[in-house]
Amino acid sequence: MSNDTQPIHPLRQRMIEDMTLRGLSPASQKTYVRAVRACCTHMNVRPGDITVDHARSFLLHLQSQGLGVGTINAHATALRFFLRFTLGCSSDVERVPVLREQRRLPVVLTREEVARIIAAAPGLKYRTALSITYGAGLRASETANLKVSDIDNKSMTLRIEQGKGRKDRKAKLSPHLIDVLRRWWQVARPQVWLFPSRSGVMCPISTRQLSRQFQHAVDAAEIRKDGRITLHTLRHSFATHLLEAGVDIRVIQVMLGHAKLETTSIYTHVSPKLLQDVASPFDSLPVIEPTD
Repeated sequence: MSNDTQPIHPLRQRMIEDMTLRGLSPASQKTYVRAVRACCTHMNVRPGDITVDHARSFLLHLQSQGLGVGTINAHATALRFFLRFTLGCSSDVERVPVLREQRRLPVVLTREEVARIIAAAPGLKYRTALSITYGAGLRASETANLKVSDIDNKSMTLRIEQGKGRKDRKAKLSPHLIDVLRRWWQVARPQVWLFPSRSGVMCPISTRQLSRQFQHAVDAAEIRKDGRITLHTLRHSFATHLLEAGVDIRVIQVMLGHAKLETTSIYTHVSPKLLQDVASPFDSLPVIEPTD
């Protein structure tokens, strides 16, 4: 797996073609390539010489480093893909295991905490970026890759291009969020990317930079939770707040771009307000006097 500045290796090109044919997003493709490169580096083998045993040894190494199940599984999935589709080792690839991941409930912020974080963001650019991340329930990569042309002021909608699963969707923009976006446009006059990178207007901001500024805002707002607060927490909070407001979970599924309702249903487990508002059916029983 050679650097992008050098002529692309034929095997890497084949892997990219395999991923493209199977509909993997550009972000997923980069992740897969990095995982294969990491395995090659650790095992000191060329990409074309990777075996199932190499992959298993590399995953054991990741486990010994104390990495999370999600990180290990991401590497395992990439290596399984490379072995099966690019190298054609489909008969033995099941020996590269994907661990069963215990599903954790997401951390959710209160509305006040969201407002404090946005207010603490360093500058109008990041206040706007965090506002739209929460206000439209976006993933970090979706916020980073927004274009000026994605905003439709007339219909008050936002086009989210090639989200997770390579599916476009539309998000509803509130009047207040439209005002926030308009202020940012009047000050910065972005041409292509809504949030251009610091290196130049022709590139979007990186998700790493966006996440870093979010963490600065969390620290400045002095928000503390039992679990880890990440930029994705804004999306979790958006979904939970909609659910608490009585929005149908199937509508929330569409707004988040989830393929399965099961993915969206996790938010029913993290909202204490939902539990408080549920009345026991016992309370609706008719009053009938006992006969004894």
